[in-house]
Amino acid sequence: MLPPQDIDRICRANHNDPFGVLGPHTIKGNQTSVRCFLPTAQTVTVVSPDGQVLGELVQQHPDGFFEGVVSAKRDAPYQLRVVWASGFTHLLEDPYRFPLVLGEMDVWLLGEGTHLRPFEVLGARPCTMQGVSGTSFAVWAPNASRVSVVGDFNAWDSRRHPMRLRRECGVWELFLPGVQAGALYKYEIRTHCGEVLAARADPYALQSELRPATASVVGKLPAKIAPDLTRKLANALDAPVSIYEVHLGSWRRVAEEGGRWLTWDELADTLIPYAQDMGFTHLELLPVSEHPFDGSWGYQPIGLYAPTSRFGDAAGFGRLVKRCHEAGIGLILDWVPAHFPSDAHGLANFDGTHLYEYADPREGFHNDWNTLIYNLGRTEVKNFLVGNALYWLERFGVDGLRVDAVASMLYRDYSREDGQWIPNIYGGRENLEAIAFLKRMNEVVGVQREQAITLAEESTAYPAVSRPTFAGGLGFHYKWNMGWMHDTLAYMARDPIYRQHHQGEMTFSMVYAFNENFVLPISHDEVVHGKGSLLTRMPGDAWQKFANLRTFLGYMFGHPGKKLLFMGCEFAQEREWNHDQSLDWHLLDEPQHAGVQTLVRDLNHLYRATPALYQQDFVPAGFEWIDHGDNQRSLLSFIRWSTDQASFVVVLCNFTPNVWTDYRLGVPRSGHYQEALNTDWAAYGGSRVCALAAGQLADDTPWHGKLHSLLLTVPPLATVFLKWTA
Repeated sequence: MLPPQDIDRICRANHNDPFGVLGPHTIKGNQTSVRCFLPTAQTVTVVSPDGQVLGELVQQHPDGFFEGVVSAKRDAPYQLRVVWASGFTHLLEDPYRFPLVLGEMDVWLLGEGTHLRPFEVLGARPCTMQGVSGTSFAVWAPNASRVSVVGDFNAWDSRRHPMRLRRECGVWELFLPGVQAGALYKYEIRTHCGEVLAARADPYALQSELRPATASVVGKLPAKIAPDLTRKLANALDAPVSIYEVHLGSWRRVAEEGGRWLTWDELADTLIPYAQDMGFTHLELLPVSEHPFDGSWGYQPIGLYAPTSRFGDAAGFGRLVKRCHEAGIGLILDWVPAHFPSDAHGLANFDGTHLYEYADPREGFHNDWNTLIYNLGRTEVKNFLVGNALYWLERFGVDGLRVDAVASMLYRDYSREDGQWIPNIYGGRENLEAIAFLKRMNEVVGVQREQAITLAEESTAYPAVSRPTFAGGLGFHYKWNMGWMHDTLAYMARDPIYRQHHQGEMTFSMVYAFNENFVLPISHDEVVHGKGSLLTRMPGDAWQKFANLRTFLGYMFGHPGKKLLFMGCEFAQEREWNHDQSLDWHLLDEPQHAGVQTLVRDLNHLYRATPALYQQDFVPAGFEWIDHGDNQRSLLSFIRWSTDQASFVVVLCNFTPNVWTDYRLGVPRSGHYQEALNTDWAAYGGSRVCALAAGQLADDTPWHGKLHSLLLTVPPLATVFLKWTA
């Protein structure tokens, strides 16, 4: 008979080796004993798969522990016929008769921290074992003394399904027969000190309940999406990339139904055609990983592998990505490997120790966001995050990941006072572990998903962010140009009369424009927290505000670098963005707002149709100043060149409300020029001043260091694109 203390520990959910007690065991005389713990069971009979009785189990503890000798070999399959207190008879499989869940190679790679796809073996995965369907559960909790699966399939009772520890890698595992996709579950963990923690959501859950509920949902692993050369070409450095940044919960809402969110399929039906019509090449979604607090906009995720249930199930998200690609639209996700929230059901203090986060708050607590910082010095944590990057890219086929808050990852003293941070091993401020992680992530993505891109939100002067790791860089494909964003918006906020003293704010970006592969971002961060909308940040009366905005948008599309515009900016939303409300689509009934939308649509289509505006974004050969020193008139003019020197565009920006007549502009070639786009056109709400007559011929008057020139009328507060035709 089993020692009473083992029985007692099973009944109290306090046994660290349940497989050493439960299930089939060989006892004296080479007999097989079967033991099980089934609270509220009255009788338990062991039967063969064909229904033959193999033995009756005897109740050894009033809480429901049964044991008995059966007429079968230890490794023979069997079932338990249970009569419950209610009188109901139930035939069930015994989880403790099944073999190991993790294979030896998986155990090795998980322990080493080099498993490229840990999501394939960790978490809850529906599967078949020995011909029996169910779900395998596996969770990393190396310092726990006991881990149990609890869920709607076992009355959330931690005594029923304690797990087995694979000590080689610190993973607890269990196969539960009969549990299928859609089941709710969590992990209940007892620490090495004996404390029972609040039940934890699964770090590798593929689906989660809608907040405020916090359970994980058993989900099927999406099939791998095959690589696509079309997407590789569309994401390339020499391709047109114009990104529409979207917060799905507030792009549109269904007003007739209480302002509910759109579903994944409804978003596919509305958002994709809109982006396609507007000429955007890519959508970028604020984080769609599951998160408990709407006000975080997704930037404090807990279910890093679970598309948020706000819009439906994970399969719906997969359909959205597929529909994007069918429409020729790329999809980029904001991704948050820098920090995570401290909610009790999440990763914080996961197994009673600081498992995912740094233990010392000088390393592990983020002062700005009251969140915890991943301990990227742990191989298992790096593995968790690198695997997550591959998961979104491979299993949903998304085009790229925009990595949030990279600056906060790179420096140990980020947003910390003296004495509040710990130097690295060399005494410096750089976070060597985070740097190594970012390089590793980018290298893995580059090898495993060649078509995909990564973009860094990085606001410091850290060098070579978008350079290959073999050349000493971090390995990102693109970097957000936060300096350009800050300087240009500061300039545009000034009254035009003072802009002549600050022309450098518009030209300084060209000093460093080719140090990185830049994206020019006008993101969600620029229209919240009291900053006002993009329109309200412009000076002057209503006409000047709209004209200033149109001028700025034209300048942005002429400037080297890929483009990013947050939703609502494309039609000059007047109020600040509010994540709890739909955008103010009714404003499009007003001509000025509709005009800005038309302008952005035309800018996108001009941009995509004009290789000179995108082909050489990241090399000096793609840009040439004509005149950047006309401070008195606040004029800027430059040339954008394609790889074909016969194809170029001249861009002229007037940042004052004055009309400059008889303005001579140097141009690189003789021949005819025409307006390809003028932000002052009437269709956009402008004053209808044309820069030049259609098909105007350049004369041979040297100007601005060029052999030829045009005589123009420069429209007020306008950006003009001039194309050489022949």
